[in-house]
Amino acid sequence: MGSSPMEGALAAGVAAWAERGGLLFRQARHAASMNQKALAGMSGTSRTTLSAYEHGRKSPTLETAGRILDAAGFRLALEPKVEFVTRATGDGRSFHVPSRLSRLPVAAALGVARLRGRAYDLADRGERRAAYTLLLCEGAPEEVREHVDGVLLAELWPELDLPPDIRAEWSPLVEEALHGAGVINC
Repeated sequence: MGSSPMEGALAAGVAAWAERGGLLFRQARHAASMNQKALAGMSGTSRTTLSAYEHGRKSPTLETAGRILDAAGFRLALEPKVEFVTRATGDGRSFHVPSRLSRLPVAAALGVARLRGRAYDLADRGERRAAYTLLLCEGAPEEVREHVDGVLLAELWPELDLPPDIRAEWSPLVEEALHGAGVINC
């Protein structure tokens, strides 16, 4: 008996997660400067099993995944998904708005953003204001995700010179951030 389209889609989804999980294990192992044998030994699994996980041939239980990542110096964490919607301004230009605002690591939030051929020092309030204005008006989802910190945006919000339609779309997110909700740690 053949598999249904739903079963086929489920199997493809599981395979994609196994592949992404394998990449996660490899990245953690490399960041910890460990070889497979060392990480396998520290996490209580065999080298061949770890290799199968890393190559997406096998999927570990959640407990095993946590143990492997812990041995490499990382932790398994639940992180809210941020999705973007594309909106259009009155003159037809498109811009992207996230479903929620994120807190960025300090190095990213106050680092350098390279946008449209220019470097913005996000630690400098004036440059951050200019970068955020550009990002909210023209930024691609990945650029917004990488450079806009929810708390810093809320703090700068009154100073940003934004077209009314862009301000209206972003306002609910900023209001949530100002009231202590709606900003997630990344």
